Amino acid sequence: MKNTLQTSLLTLWRPILAMLIVITASNYLVQFPINDWLTWGAFTFPVAFLVTDLTNRAVGASAARRVAWTGFAIAVLVSLALAPWRIAVASGVAFIVGQLLDIVAFNKLRTMSWWKAPLIGSVVASVVDTGIFFFLAFYGSDMNWLMLATGDLGIKWLMAAVLLAPYRLMLPRLQLWVPAQPHA
Repeated sequence: MKNTLQTSLLTLWRPILAMLIVITASNYLVQFPINDWLTWGAFTFPVAFLVTDLTNRAVGASAARRVAWTGFAIAVLVSLALAPWRIAVASGVAFIVGQLLDIVAFNKLRTMSWWKAPLIGSVVASVVDTGIFFFLAFYGSDMNWLMLATGDLGIKWLMAAVLLAPYRLMLPRLQLWVPAQPHA
């Protein structure tokens, strides 16, 4: 594994762009309930954990944190333009706490079977992210946010399992995700 301290933001442009797209789409889609217990954002947001986990596997926790913080800053600004401020702020707080938790969990489990670190990290981080987001975004509103949070969490867990397939497919192709930097 190459030195993660040398991993530049330019080298991380693919994960940063992916994170920007995922967060922006999720912040927009969470405003649209499918029914009383689910929003469209539940299907897109778990991809953020895939982005973090692939980056973590490719170049380490330090680079994954850089992607999370950079994606967070860019996406909150874009989200403020697309979603109400309360959703953008709730998303930002929940996102960064969830991502940092996922990075820690992933690193603790990374030496186990290939699927354990991304699955367990995503499942645990989804609980925290969902609780923070729905409380901050919808507490005191007319929305039944506890029911929405429960439904969204169930879909996020399902998506964590489904996203193991692209994660596994990318493992031998991590060079495509974050290309090696030339050594100086």
